[in-house]
Amino acid sequence: MKIRFILFSVALFVIPTLVLSVDTKEAHSGEIRGTVTAKRPKYLKNTIAYIENVPGKFAPPEEHAVMDQKNMTFIPHVLPILKGTTVDFLNSDTVRHNVYSPDDVADNMNLGTWFMGEVRSYTFNKPGVASIRCNVHVDMLAYILVLQNPYFGRVDAEGRFSIPDVPAGNYTVKLWNERLKTEDQQVRVISGPPAKVEFILK
Repeated sequence: MKIRFILFSVALFVIPTLVLSVDTKEAHSGEIRGTVTAKRPKYLKNTIAYIENVPGKFAPPEEHAVMDQKNMTFIPHVLPILKGTTVDFLNSDTVRHNVYSPDDVADNMNLGTWFMGEVRSYTFNKPGVASIRCNVHVDMLAYILVLQNPYFGRVDAEGRFSIPDVPAGNYTVKLWNERLKTEDQQVRVISGPPAKVEFILK
C-alpha cells in the first residue's frame, strides 16, 4: 500500500509540470501570415519571407537539405536554409554536372564534376546569399539563402506565406527575390491571432 501511494503522489507531481511546460511554450509563440503582390506573379514562387533577426542560437537540422540537378536545372531554384545546414547536391541527369559558388558566403566552394547518381555535400556556415552554378553548363543558376534563424517561409503562387511558431516579440520581416525589391515590414508577434503583413514587389 505504501508503494502504491508513493507512485501515485509522484504521478500527481510530474503530470502538472509537463502540462505547464507545454502551455508556457505555446503562450509565448505566435504566427506571421503575409500576402505579397507583384506586377509579374510568376516571380512569386521564388520569393522567400524571413525574419531578419531572432535572439538566441539555433541548432541546424540533422537532416540534410537537398538541391538536385535535373533537366539541366537546379531544383529548387531558391533554397532557404538555417546557418550550419548541410546541403546534398544531386545529379539526376545523364550528363556530367559541376557545383560551385563564387561567393564568400560559400567560401568560394567548388565540389567538382560528377556523373548521374552521385551526391556531394557542403555545409553553409555563413549567413547571406550564395549563388550556385555549374561550370559545365553556364546557364544553370540557383540561390541558397543562409539565414540566422529557422523562421522563414516560401511565398506560394497566390502570393501567400506563413511563418509558424515564432517566439513572441517585435520583428522585422523581409522578402528575398532574385529580381524584385520591396520595403521591410515591422510586426509584433503575440499568442493568439496571427500577425499580418503585406508586401508589394516592384
